[in-house]
Amino acid sequence: MNPVLIVEDNPKNLKLVRDLLQAKGYATLEATSAEEGLALAREHLPELILMDIRLPGMSGLDALRALRADPATTRIPVIAITASVMQHNRREIEAAGFDGFIEKPINVRGFLETVRAALETASK
Repeated sequence: MNPVLIVEDNPKNLKLVRDLLQAKGYATLEATSAEEGLALAREHLPELILMDIRLPGMSGLDALRALRADPATTRIPVIAITASVMQHNRREIEAAGFDGFIEKPINVRGFLETVRAALETASK
């Protein structure tokens, strides 16, 4: 199985997500900017990308558009991770074409269930 790519600029959130995934046996790749995440996605073709929305430089929304525009990465499922949970933010995230949404602060059980479901769907 290919790794799960985590794109998150907050060190504490990155560590939490990495530790949760690795504890469940997932291999991970990490990026702290959208640009770095795009490069890793193209190089490693991860099984799933967990993308923060608010990143330095390019936003997670712009990164998703770049992933979907690239034939090599267009089919990789991308789940948004964000503290922006207002209704208009949620609509914007859904309209952008993310494959799911995880709210910060992260609920461990819900997080792992969302990841598992996304990976199951991707493998079909």
